Amino acid sequence: QVQLVESGGGLVQAGGSLRLSCAASGRTFSGYAMGWFRQAPGKEREFVASIRWSGGSIAYADSVKGRFTISRDNAKNTVYLQMNSLKPEDTAVYYCAAGSVRFYWDHRYYDYWGQGTQVTVSS
Repeated sequence: QVQLVESGGGLVQAGGSLRLSCAASGRTFSGYAMGWFRQAPGKEREFVASIRWSGGSIAYADSVKGRFTISRDNAKNTVYLQMNSLKPEDTAVYYCAAGSVRFYWDHRYYDYWGQGTQVTVSS
């Protein structure tokens, strides 16, 4: 059974930092892109960042470039999202997902999803 389990969300003041973790299990994800997406109330799910499980090919949404860093630890089967200089507009439920390398920015091409973790940034 494939599982992606996010953790690390919470409430933080603007300018603060959080690190999200995504523990993956149930299959090997080599050849997959591991992505972070977020969804705020009333808005569509949007791409945040992705990384190829096998290495390289990191991508970020323009809105988070320079503030967020995606990384992975193959030994722990875990993907991380370090979020610095957080803004109130970063408030959303953050989801970890595994899917297409070719269409890494499009949530429709992701096969596996975690349950999400809430990130709230107060002003």
